[in-house]
Amino acid sequence: MAEVKREVFGQMPQEKGGEVVEKFVLKSDSMKVEILSLGCIIAALETKGKDGKFSDVVLGFDTLEGYTRRHPFFGAIVGRVANRIANGRFTVDGKEYQLFLNDGPNSLHGGARGFDKVLWSPNILPNGVCFFRLSPDGEEGYPGDLKVWVTYTLSGGVLAINYRAQTSKTTPINLTNHAYFNLAGQGSQDIYDHEISIKANSYLPVDDTKIPTG
Repeated sequence: MAEVKREVFGQMPQEKGGEVVEKFVLKSDSMKVEILSLGCIIAALETKGKDGKFSDVVLGFDTLEGYTRRHPFFGAIVGRVANRIANGRFTVDGKEYQLFLNDGPNSLHGGARGFDKVLWSPNILPNGVCFFRLSPDGEEGYPGDLKVWVTYTLSGGVLAINYRAQTSKTTPINLTNHAYFNLAGQGSQDIYDHEISIKANSYLPVDDTKIPTG
């Protein structure tokens, strides 16, 4: 069973609402995870290496100020739709919807104010925390009131993220966490000598604006 602690991480600037941002610390014998109510951000993930020492293996900031400025979605939940929607347009039930364009000709990770930039309502669980928010009909151009629950649980050395959504209208949704990992740990120079193996029979090529070619 993980230990769960709740504390204040900082306060949003007045121009962004001025609300308090909380931090939730999940801790087991082999892992410690810090999660913010802003964007459900994984701010730190400390785990044991082969030497038995703990090291933070995700990229993030020590203060709230870093997250209120422009950054590449460090550790956040992105949505309604992760990745890019070409030209910010899609058609559902015969109706075309136009989204805000925030990545050249495309809409990226939910638009100008996606799920990574909003405060979520937390509910502490015995071994984690469940975050909730209502994305209202028309937010960033998407149809339908969308209720979203993102649950983080820690069991031993396993951090699990569960996503659940309920909508009042048909709408595209594709939720994910956008953490950047450096398995060598905080303070190491880079990841250029890391190797990754993906067991796949094929891959999806993209064009110059990172939209799948089909």
